[in-house]
Amino acid sequence: MAAITARELEMQMPDAKKLLSDEPEMESSLHYMQLLLLVSCLELLWQERDDFFIGANLTIYFSRQQLKNHDFRGPDFFLVKNTTRDTRNSWVVWEEDGRYPDLIIELLSDSTANVDRTLKRDLYAQRFHTPEYFYFSPETLEFSGFRLDMNQYQPINPNAQGWIWSEMLGLFLGIHNRQLRYISLEGALLPTPQEAVRIEIQKADQERQKADQERLKAKTFLSRAELAENSLRELQEKMRSLGIE
Repeated sequence: MAAITARELEMQMPDAKKLLSDEPEMESSLHYMQLLLLVSCLELLWQERDDFFIGANLTIYFSRQQLKNHDFRGPDFFLVKNTTRDTRNSWVVWEEDGRYPDLIIELLSDSTANVDRTLKRDLYAQRFHTPEYFYFSPETLEFSGFRLDMNQYQPINPNAQGWIWSEMLGLFLGIHNRQLRYISLEGALLPTPQEAVRIEIQKADQERQKADQERLKAKTFLSRAELAENSLRELQEKMRSLGIE
């Protein structure tokens, strides 16, 4: 029997548009809010860029065998760099030039924690070759990061603050107020969209206060100038009345 060519294999693959994501709902509202935070903060930071894709609880399709076995694997959060931000129903590897995620974050729960620490970790390292893998529990705050080394993940040592540096993001990941947040190289917490709005409102208020202070200073200066001019005029009149020019 003749071997199947790569082109024939590709033709046997189902239409990518028909491959919808098949991921279960998030474990809790706590998990959902954490996922929303990770997505919205990074999209806000990179809002001027158009060269990345963020998958949120989205299935990754990577083989025919996977489809046969219905062995779907959808990370809670994944990032693919140097691609487009086009909307997708799922991430279909053979339709994406063989691209796998550059970074994956799993949100641990009672039902998934063991798989995330073992089976998924091995899959992401040995099949996906994803350079960085993190997991975080919104409930217990368990947090670890790993970097790929010869198809095996090695732990990334956190800094003194407990933050872990991500080369793929160019940012730290760290826990703040019981949430996993992005932190800049300088140690600044990256804002959520809501926090960014509040910051802009505060800046606008500060600018208004500064403008009000400048107007008050100008008004005070004019009042003093008018007083000085009136005093000079009175002095001149008094000198003329005394015959002093």
